[in-house]
Order: sequence, then structure tokens, then C-alpha cells
Amino acid sequence: MLKLFDFNHPFFEPLWRRIAVVVFCIGWGVFEFISGATFWGVLFGGLGLFAGYAFFIAPQEPNVSDD
Repeated sequence: MLKLFDFNHPFFEPLWRRIAVVVFCIGWGVFEFISGATFWGVLFGGLGLFAGYAFFIAPQEPNVSDD
């Protein structure tokens, strides 16, 4: 099945990158709310919350292949 976001990608292995993605998305959502763009604020805020959940609350085991 095609996944929209691959939270197990090696790019997200360092902790600082995962934190940066979550903080950036939530921060951008707050900026959009302040600017009056409610739709984009909800979109980016939700993406930040979803990424935070996927990275820190329900982490997945990395895929191991038997090549």
C-alpha cells in the first residue's frame, strides 16, 4: 500500500529532525491562524500534531528486509 508519509525513512532517524518537523508544522499553523488563514492553520497544525503522534507516541518498528 502506498503511504503518504513514511515516518520510518532514514532521514528522520536523528531526534533533532523529528523535533524540527513537529515544531515547524505547529509553528507554521500558529502563524497561519494569526494571519487569519484558518484553513491553512488547521492543516499545518493537524499535520504537526499527527507527526508528533507518529514520531513520539506511537513509533513504528523499522522495516527489516532479508536481502
